[in-house]
Amino acid sequence: MRALLHASPRTAVPVRAALVVAAVSLTAAACGGTPSASRPDAATPPPPSGTAIRLDRPLPKPGLTLTDDQGRTFDLVKRTAGKPVLMYFGYTHCPDVCPTTMADIANAVKKLPQAEQRKLQVIFVTTDPGRDTPKRLHRWLAAFDTRFTGLSGDFDATQKAARSLGIAVEKPRKNADGSYTVNHGAQVLAFSPADDKVHMIYTSGTTSRQYSADLPKIIKGAL
Repeated sequence: MRALLHASPRTAVPVRAALVVAAVSLTAAACGGTPSASRPDAATPPPPSGTAIRLDRPLPKPGLTLTDDQGRTFDLVKRTAGKPVLMYFGYTHCPDVCPTTMADIANAVKKLPQAEQRKLQVIFVTTDPGRDTPKRLHRWLAAFDTRFTGLSGDFDATQKAARSLGIAVEKPRKNADGSYTVNHGAQVLAFSPADDKVHMIYTSGTTSRQYSADLPKIIKGAL
């Protein structure tokens, strides 16, 4: 079996189907170093920073039930069914990549017509649930957009869901000096409302301008 992983501007990297998510995982260099992940062979280089990747074989939405930033149970599959969704795995103490990514998305969302803004769901899933309480998630996300949803809860369930989507996530480690190391992938996943699957993956460094160009098509299920 083979699949094509299409990257902007108009390049195609042929890889075995089992390596599609592995190739994307190699871009996971956020917040504390590069997490260990299943690596593709040397002939399959990781996508460059700021790349929009279209999957020929869309990835299904994982079953994941966590607590949202309002303290309510949030079933990902049920609560987002038939809706355009951008999802990101990160943590609020992240010094650079996470806030930059959320700010870029927020700036792009603000440029959409109000009707389209209401349709889109932006979900931030914490990879550091021990420190990212619902209250902290709510306060942190509100700085970007009050409509963004934060999810926290069981780490093992979060890691399993992330890995099913090709996102490398490692359990947070508290260091001897009291600091934390939190390794996680830095990709934004775009779920289509047409089939609730990931058709587009945006690597770290994707600009607000690129999100602005793609969001209307994602919301319509045309990308």
